[in-house]
Amino acid sequence: MSKAKGPLAGIRIIELGGVGPVPFAALLLADMGAEVIRIDRAEAGDGGLPGDPRLHLLNRGRRSLALDLKNPKAVETVLRLVRGADALIEGFRPGVAERLGLGPEECQAANPRLVYGRMTGWGQDGPLAREPGHDINYIALTGVLHSVGQAGGPPVIPLNLAGDFGGGSLYLVMGVLGTLLEARGSGRGQVVDAAMVDGSASLMTLIYGALAMGYWKDERGANRLDSGAPFYNVYETADGKHIGIGANETRFYRNAVKLLGLEDAGLPDQHDKEGWPLIREKFAEAFRSRTRDEWVALAEGREVCIAPVLSLHEAPAHPHLRARHTFVEVDGVIQPAPAPRFSRTPGAIQCPPARPGEHSDAILADWGFSGPEIAALRDSGAVA
Repeated sequence: MSKAKGPLAGIRIIELGGVGPVPFAALLLADMGAEVIRIDRAEAGDGGLPGDPRLHLLNRGRRSLALDLKNPKAVETVLRLVRGADALIEGFRPGVAERLGLGPEECQAANPRLVYGRMTGWGQDGPLAREPGHDINYIALTGVLHSVGQAGGPPVIPLNLAGDFGGGSLYLVMGVLGTLLEARGSGRGQVVDAAMVDGSASLMTLIYGALAMGYWKDERGANRLDSGAPFYNVYETADGKHIGIGANETRFYRNAVKLLGLEDAGLPDQHDKEGWPLIREKFAEAFRSRTRDEWVALAEGREVCIAPVLSLHEAPAHPHLRARHTFVEVDGVIQPAPAPRFSRTPGAIQCPPARPGEHSDAILADWGFSGPEIAALRDSGAVA
């Protein structure tokens, strides 16, 4: 494991291993320099990805300690680790951590300064708090899913970006960092209740504001940012690929019209919504006249706000992303690099994804357990 130099270097965090938003939050914290210890089960649960654990990129950047949390000795081990930690994050359903003996009360009794970050879909309370669910369910409830898609079509699933990661992981990280700062002054930790329904609703603040002022229609594909506007849309090109255009501002729109050769086409005004279908038709016809890469080359330096729609295989090779090292290769695996960037304390990928329990003995030794204590934990079955 490389020596961390990011802005969170020196911060120690315990991650009670799971799937989805908590691992991504832990990845972000580790990429920023925190020492994050992942507490894994001996065997993977039923919600993870199959295959080689070394390719589970959400688990990168931290070492793995495998414990059987149904074993009282394992619970005692976690509580001992908690005494030397700054934060703990978990993604169980409400009440599960308490039943294990690792809820906020027990952990903060062991370490009053501990920040206890909780990640759920529905939140720690409310009528649905104990119901199962996934990203799609949380964004369905908050209006996100309803709002994504084209006119006349069904809602379109935005991967699991808006619920799990945008509304979940990022809000958990923000909450943990905020409470870590507060704890420096108060000397007291607190509980962060990060819920994907709350976070995904928060991400929709702009849209709810536009709805309230009458600017946004409560229907798909009828608005400026949801494929309703012809100048903020995706178009097919001659080779069956696609171009994304975001010519919102008047000057960019005019540049786009010139690029497409439509200056004399008698187009309606850019903001005449009644004229949008005609503009879209003309744009679509023009874009089909050249290949994707021909349009990109033609648009270079002309301030049109277009970009090629790249596949997952194409994106890492794009010259701009290569120049910024937006993607990196670690142990032969191409993956997104740490973000954001820092001028003085750059983040880094501390280590590749670990196999469950790969570092159990080393972690325990680093956190103050003696050799005989580690051997006793193995003999008890607490350490897998």
